[in-house]
Amino acid sequence: MNCEVCQLKELEVEHFEIREVLRCILHTIVFHRALGLVRPKDVDLELFEITYVQCGDVELEKKIDEKIDHFISWVEKHPNKKSQICLSFYEVKSKQPSWFTNKTERLYWEQWYINLNVTQHPKHHSSKSHHTKLVVDPGESATEERSSRRAMVEASLREVLFQIIKFVNEKKDHVPPISEGVIYFPYEITIPRSALSSLYLLFSVNIVLPLLSSSDSAFGMDMIKRMLHSGHPTMLS
Repeated sequence: MNCEVCQLKELEVEHFEIREVLRCILHTIVFHRALGLVRPKDVDLELFEITYVQCGDVELEKKIDEKIDHFISWVEKHPNKKSQICLSFYEVKSKQPSWFTNKTERLYWEQWYINLNVTQHPKHHSSKSHHTKLVVDPGESATEERSSRRAMVEASLREVLFQIIKFVNEKKDHVPPISEGVIYFPYEITIPRSALSSLYLLFSVNIVLPLLSSSDSAFGMDMIKRMLHSGHPTMLS
């Protein structure tokens, strides 16, 4: 199956802006991929002069907020680092069962990568000049700088929203047939994690591991080490 990938423009945000920015982007994507009857709800951002649309589904809002909470917790443990959230849409297909797999598998057909660079705004310190008596209010200067930075973030967020709309309008051939009565395509939201835990999560979705003897366990660990060096399958990366 062809999996279309959209790498959204990187946004440089501060910690207190993460929640609003991610809500805006994630809900915009899900709304444009909704299938059935939804109750559109306009939402005005508090930090920016931007209005976006949600599907009006309380359960969906709860799930998205939970993932955002997990992401914010990760950011707090890894400050000043670029990070990425992936929203994936998939189909669930039946497959021939075997001793190491379940009866279903996920076939990913679209992935959205949200790229954030979470920074800390530098503190401003007043300085004295020996050559002039002119005094500049550091508070006023800081306010102007933050206002300018906020305008830049808002403009960048608008670009991301236009990028989403452009993508969904141009990329349609890969979207699977619509099943009757389905409102949303199955989706998942993944946040940064270590390579080992990511590998464990990947396998825990589709594989039921049997009990291993000591020799089988050593063989299994060798396989995992080799896969960590080779990376994830292209479809899920």
